[in-house]
Order: sequence, then C-alpha cells, then structure tokens
Amino acid sequence: MMAAWVESEWLAFDLETTGIDKHHDVPVSFALVTLEGGEVVASRYSVVDPGRQIPEGAAAVHGISTEQAQAEGIPLEEAVGEIAGVLVDASKRGVPVVGFNLSYDLTMMDACCRRLDGRGLVERGWAGPVLDPLVMDKELVRFRKGSGSRKLERLIVEFGITNEAAHDARGDAVASALLLRKFAEKYPEVGEVDLDQLYVNQAQWNTRWAGEFNDYLMRNGKPGFKDEEFEWPLQIVTEGRLF
Repeated sequence: MMAAWVESEWLAFDLETTGIDKHHDVPVSFALVTLEGGEVVASRYSVVDPGRQIPEGAAAVHGISTEQAQAEGIPLEEAVGEIAGVLVDASKRGVPVVGFNLSYDLTMMDACCRRLDGRGLVERGWAGPVLDPLVMDKELVRFRKGSGSRKLERLIVEFGITNEAAHDARGDAVASALLLRKFAEKYPEVGEVDLDQLYVNQAQWNTRWAGEFNDYLMRNGKPGFKDEEFEWPLQIVTEGRLF
C-alpha cells in the first residue's frame, strides 16, 4: 500500500549554477515547483544575476550567459532570500523537498545563506524532509554499468520520462519529481515507507554508499572524501567568502 506522502504535496527544487563547487559557486537560475498527486500545480522560476562572470563551460551546459543574467536576473541576495524562505516554509509544513542530487543544491543554498547573514538553512528553521532519487538509486540498484549511468538524463529514459528542457532548472525539477514517483511505484522500500522513516533511511543509505565508495577510491590510490562529504543532505563548511 502506497504511503500517504506519495499523493501529497511536494516541492521540487533545482538550481543551475556558475560551477560545480557547492561551497563557493552560486545560482544563475532556480525553480521551485509544487506538485500534488504527481501533477504540477504551481511553479516559480527565475534567472539570477550572480554578481560575477559565468564561466563559458557552465553557460554551455545551462545556456545562461553573463549578459543574459545581468539583463534578466534578479539580484543574488534576493534570490537566496526567496529560495530559503520557500524551503523553510515547506519544511515547517512537513512538505518534502524533492530533487536529484539535492545535497548539491541544498548545500549551495546553505553556503549562500551563511555568506548573506551568517545563518544557514537549519538556523533559519529548515529541517527537511528530503526525497532524492539519486540516493535511492544508489541503494536500490547497487551496480550500474557505464560512465554517467546515474545521471538524471539516463535514469529518466529508463523509466520512460521525457524532459523537454534538460539542464533547465524547471525541466530538471519536474523530471526529478516524476522519477521519484516512478521509484515509489516500483520499489516498496520507497513507496510503502512513512515519509519521516524514508528520510532517515536515505541518510543511512548515503552513509553506506559514501563509505564504500571512499574505500574504493583509497584502494586505488585516489583522494578520499572530505569529512563533510559523508554528510547528507547538507555538507556544511562554515568558512566562506562574501558574494
């Protein structure tokens, strides 16, 4: 029997950013999409002016240039405040935030909040829950062959989901939510588990995966994870630079 949360309200969240450093890069666009019963009922999307140059490599992925961000984007500080406010409101109402590899997006938001006024997401009142199909897939499908086999674009094809706007915050947020729904339908470990317990389970799954992958890296003479990389869903580093 499906758990009640499967048909209830979700908040799908995604960022496109200036780069892959979740502690120091910043958003160039964001999407906050409300779904109920797997259907989109409201959404908020905006380009963000990051207050810095957007590297060509990042722009090539998401299509947002420095010039476009400066012309169309809301100020970074405004975006950070708005996103944090929506995340905290959802958390206080028990609405799960849904997304693919959410530790990246949430950690970046936490770092941005700390640089803004010294208060991270937790200090602002956020406490989860989080639902992340990537964490679930690593636990439920332990071995996938091929480079990039766990990327969102690969997994949604496996489940027959079409993303007409890949690497767009709106498209990726909705695709992640649809993928989660497929997981809930396929895996009892997801769809038949209470929301609070599933949140705890994901943290445990991530810890197990991180430990195993870290051991693999070390055995092969590669750098292991930093301490914060074992944490989920936030990987907090308190030191940071100003915007």
